[in-house]
Amino acid sequence: MSEFVQTRIVSRTGVITLDRPKALNSLSLGMVRDLADVLEAWRTDSAVDAVVIRSSSEKALCAGGDIRFFHEVGHATPMGGSALLEDFFTEEYALNHLIHYYPKPYVSLMEGVVMGGGMGIAQGGPDSGIRIVTEGTKVAMPEVNIGLFPDVGGSHFLSHVPGQLGNYLGLTGLTIGAADALYVGLADLFVPQAQMAALKQLVETTPGSALRAAIEAFAAPFKGQAGASILEANRAGIDRHFGAGSVAAIMASLATDDGAFFQKALGAMRQRSPLMMCVTHELLVRGAKLDVADCLRMERTLVRHNFEHGEVLEGVRALVIDKDNAPKWNPATMDEVTQEMVEKFFAPVWPAKAHPLRHL
Repeated sequence: MSEFVQTRIVSRTGVITLDRPKALNSLSLGMVRDLADVLEAWRTDSAVDAVVIRSSSEKALCAGGDIRFFHEVGHATPMGGSALLEDFFTEEYALNHLIHYYPKPYVSLMEGVVMGGGMGIAQGGPDSGIRIVTEGTKVAMPEVNIGLFPDVGGSHFLSHVPGQLGNYLGLTGLTIGAADALYVGLADLFVPQAQMAALKQLVETTPGSALRAAIEAFAAPFKGQAGASILEANRAGIDRHFGAGSVAAIMASLATDDGAFFQKALGAMRQRSPLMMCVTHELLVRGAKLDVADCLRMERTLVRHNFEHGEVLEGVRALVIDKDNAPKWNPATMDEVTQEMVEKFFAPVWPAKAHPLRHL
């Protein structure tokens, strides 16, 4: 493993610790490869009955992909066609698929920031995933902030949350806490931060075959302690506004609501890439009808188109590199976005037999 991914087996549980605290465990290509290698090895290892992924710091499980890397290699060759960039997304999405269908309990300790690519490695499948949040958890799919779209399987898991909550999360990119993550269905259990050390000790001493039941029993006394869900309190309005049918219609609907929650959502959307919000809206419509593998293949196509268009490169420049917070989106306004522009992002890049994720 690399210096940023530490692994060990204890009590028949494979423990993965992400240790890149200065970058909030942002995923490099090397880290993606390390995670894939160890999870592939443990998948069929009879000495491993469960897997836990955690951080060396309570500040973040993982803040996402290394977007400085995206910017650097995206400018390395014409049209953003760096082989390293291509490899990163192909291998990251293959890792997301591996985690979703993992055959053993896959426990995510979602302490601190868990955003974007961090959600991709935290969201175990319906049969394996045990996602634990604390009062310090900060969850988001914030890709539209940088001119991208909710990837790492976001087209699947956001399109399958109740009502219009996926559209809200995907189009605004806003952050939610533990209570909202539980309400939306992007987390399973709440454990107070003060009890996380005890939970980690439980992992060390409990046989892997009994880990799921032990964790559920440990968390049971804390059920309901995450607090009230803001999304639940505003659910009727979210479903009404974000079900308007198009991004322009959603923003027009939000403009009629003077509630602080909805004005915050509208304010966030006014800062995002108009084109990528429209692409995200279409992505979630399509993702609702696809399985995980097809969602990831669709996202892989969109990534290629996005870097060729340059929207994410401009978003990263404005928010991370130059930090002027003044991205020059292309096109600049919602009125200029056409359906043809949106459809272009979904046009096949490769024949099906040559798609980089054809084997999923």
